[in-house]
Amino acid sequence: MAHVHGNDTTNATAPRGQAGLGRLIGAGLILVSLALMALGAFLGPYSYATSTPGTLTVETCSVDYKYSSPSSSSRKRTKTKWCYGTFTATDGTAKDLNAELKSDALYKRGDILEARKTGDTSYQQDHGWVGAIAVGCVWWFGALIPLALGLFGTDTGFAFGGTSDARRSQQAASQGLLGTVYVLIATGLIGFAISLLVMFFA
Repeated sequence: MAHVHGNDTTNATAPRGQAGLGRLIGAGLILVSLALMALGAFLGPYSYATSTPGTLTVETCSVDYKYSSPSSSSRKRTKTKWCYGTFTATDGTAKDLNAELKSDALYKRGDILEARKTGDTSYQQDHGWVGAIAVGCVWWFGALIPLALGLFGTDTGFAFGGTSDARRSQQAASQGLLGTVYVLIATGLIGFAISLLVMFFA
């Protein structure tokens, strides 16, 4: 009997330790989601609002090829288009004869592109507020997924410990929490996909 009692104590305390780890992981995921939202605000609307609008008069364009692996049999090639020329700020406060930016196409010499100066020597094509908000939304909607998992983990102690852990946590969760988690994940996935499409076609 004493032997059985010792096993019962061990089995009873193990889930509590796992639940504590799960709540710690959940809190970490919530912090990650908040960081992603802040990053989205910075890379999207904030960067656009604080950049300098202007135009880039194209001198030449080129394609930069990069390979993911040195092995010729397995490497994948990605290409990035670059255009070089003279950037002139709309208000005349800045002019750079050696500006360069990633472009969506290869333009001819003399073409004029709407552009924005985002740093001392960094530039990007101007896709308007729609494009800037879409960039932010990619990060914001993506952040809903770790937020949902974080809320689930902090409430139930889910520690990503496999099927048994998932079943235990699901039984411990209220229907309201499960509904919130499912809505957040679905909204995040759908919003992320739509935002990507808007960002690429803006």
